[in-house]
Formats: sequence, structure tokens, C-alpha cells
Amino acid sequence: MAKPQYWLIKSEPSVYAYAQLEREGRTAWTGVRNFEARNNLRAMKPGDLCLYYHSNEDKAVVAVARVLSPPGEDPTAPGENWASVDVGPVVALAQPVALATVKATPQLADFPLLTRSRLSVTPVSGEHFRRVLTLGKTKLPAAP
Repeated sequence: MAKPQYWLIKSEPSVYAYAQLEREGRTAWTGVRNFEARNNLRAMKPGDLCLYYHSNEDKAVVAVARVLSPPGEDPTAPGENWASVDVGPVVALAQPVALATVKATPQLADFPLLTRSRLSVTPVSGEHFRRVLTLGKTKLPAAP
């Protein structure tokens, strides 16, 4: 199996919090209406891992999710040129990583949350992914 790619996905907790993903076990990541973010969705593959960021209210990376499906048409925009993937929960971070912490961490100076802050879906380097997990005092569970 190919090594997973890493992503940052954002949702306002009042719209779709990570806790809701944990309860439901799976959701379609829909509603992305930015061409660059759409293209990032289209680059996702099943097994890729996503840092789950609560935007606006919490402003913190709170969890890791996994891409469960290949990209397809966004069902919230039938006949339009938008994309979605299904994602599922992996693990909530033991300690959420606040935006202020990201900004204060020199190794994350070029993290997409800071450099591409308007995008709701961005690629993340393996180094950045691991750094955020370390800051969140979290290890990924062993693969089944």
C-alpha cells in the first residue's frame, strides 16, 4: 500500500465538530467551493490522513481523520464541478493544538494553516503532521 498523504481539513465546530464525526463514524466532506481546495480534495486517496481543524470558534487542530473513499462529485452541488470524499475518525488529540501554538512553533512557520489560511483543504507535509501530533501529545493508533 502506498504511503498516505497528509492533509488539513477545516470545519466550524458548530457546523460539523469532530465529536459528531466520532458519533457518526463517517461523513461526506462536502461544501468546498474554492477551486484550489477542490483540487486538493480530488488529490486525496483512501487511507490518507487529515488533521481536523476547528475553525472560527475553537481555532485548534483537534483530531486526525482518515480519507475513506476516492474523490467523487459533491452531492450538495449536483451537476456542478465540485468534489467530495468520505472521511472517518481516527483519534482525537489528547491536547488540541491551538492556532496560537502553531504560530509560536518555529518548525511550523510554513504550515499551511498559516501560509494558506483561507483554504479549507490543504496538503500537509509529513514533518508538519508529526509535529502537530507531538504538540497534541498524541500517537496514531496501530493500524488494524
